[in-house]
Amino acid sequence: MTLLKILLFVYMVVTIVFSFVTPPPIVGQDWAPASRIFYYHVPFAFVSFIAFAHAMIQSILYLKRKDPNADNKAAMAAGLGLMFCFAATVTGSIFAKIAWGTFWNWDPRQTSILILLVIYGAYFALRQSIAQPERRASFSAVYSILAFVTVPFFGFIVPRVYQSLHPEDTLVAKGQLNIGGYVAFIFLSSLFCFLCTYFWLHSIGNRIQKLEQKQLEDSYDFERA
Repeated sequence: MTLLKILLFVYMVVTIVFSFVTPPPIVGQDWAPASRIFYYHVPFAFVSFIAFAHAMIQSILYLKRKDPNADNKAAMAAGLGLMFCFAATVTGSIFAKIAWGTFWNWDPRQTSILILLVIYGAYFALRQSIAQPERRASFSAVYSILAFVTVPFFGFIVPRVYQSLHPEDTLVAKGQLNIGGYVAFIFLSSLFCFLCTYFWLHSIGNRIQKLEQKQLEDSYDFERA
């Protein structure tokens, strides 16, 4: 496992270096150099969607099995998803400032990802508001499942229905966004690295929660003895 982590780190470093030493993915615009953020902004968003899907799956498993570990995994996935979603928002705002003059334009994509941040932020507000563990887990699981229904809508449908300042998907066909060759390689490499990072962080968080739970159980057994 240590070797795999080292290889992943090296692969990520190489990907980051390539994202800066190769020509930008969009050419012919004054803000073309800023389009390099595409290699990070889009993977951040994709990983957040995958994390929210992971949270939904673990929530379903909790409702089916009533396993507290599934609830912990769901919460961990939602938290990491929120982190990556926030990173996508920040990188998108940086690009907006460079390309369009302001950090926030209420563009459909910006607004959609902000709504997702609010939805999953409310998930943790819900968890904090319920003290009883089983009740908290059940309510959170139902909320997580319902929340994920909004992800395809705000993540993919709304940005394509309404006019957006973002480069459209059709720009690829028109040749303005070169998504072939080295651009595709760097993008997919970045997506792979951040996806692996997500699952690595999730596994670490899950192990920490198990250790904390074991310590609580040992402390309880010691007090009873």
